[in-house]
Amino acid sequence: MNRKFLVYTLTFLLVGLLGCSEDAGSGDGGSGSVDRSANLLSAGASGGDILTNENFDQILIEIAHVEGFRPTNAALENLRTFLTQRTFKESIDFSFRSLPSPEEESLTLAEIAQLETDNRTAYNDGSTLAIYIYFADAPSSNDEPADGLVTLGAVYRNTSMIIHESTLRDLASKSVLITLADVETTALTHEFGHLFGLVDLGTPEVNPHEDEAGSNHCNVEDCLMQAQLEFGTGIMGLLENLTANGLDGLPALDAECIRDLQAIGGR
Repeated sequence: MNRKFLVYTLTFLLVGLLGCSEDAGSGDGGSGSVDRSANLLSAGASGGDILTNENFDQILIEIAHVEGFRPTNAALENLRTFLTQRTFKESIDFSFRSLPSPEEESLTLAEIAQLETDNRTAYNDGSTLAIYIYFADAPSSNDEPADGLVTLGAVYRNTSMIIHESTLRDLASKSVLITLADVETTALTHEFGHLFGLVDLGTPEVNPHEDEAGSNHCNVEDCLMQAQLEFGTGIMGLLENLTANGLDGLPALDAECIRDLQAIGGR
């Protein structure tokens, strides 16, 4: 399969298509006394653990952000609501770490994974499942600005995510209708869809609904997991249309994606 169909999620392009998730490798458990092995699995491998209370009844989301690039409180509360609606977790908490800039013009996946190794502090502990999200001040090295290709976020392990916050801010600044919180929420919830294992990234499809590209995206119109959200013009157009029509303004999972999550224990 073309690597571009499994690499970065929520990649917005004006032309072309770039896909979603990439496995950064399952480490050897890390160093020291902390067992990191359960947090170093392939993308989509922990959908059931995130959705159900069988092994974990709490989620701790570690927000590591470059100084000045912390996500909006509104987006994080929208994410909490999304997780409450789709999972059975009894507690969903956030912790925050402000980090210095790596001073990079762009970030490769290997550099992103190394930043996690250097800075992540929250790992699965008892009944608490830990998820790490890094909000970067640099774009992806996969971006091709001349072609209008920009990457907003990526899931690269089972509990690891990057959000290119600087890119989100640039995109949101170009619209008078869409707020930064709207774009952050869409990026975060789309990426969590891939952490859940959607679409066929680890969570089986009850009914076939993956797009023809086989890119772990949904073929149902306006679904949060639709490949349309890979396009800068696509997502901004969708959000602006929803807002103009007086609707919620945020894409949601369609019935097929929800059916898949329910089949493995989600709501």
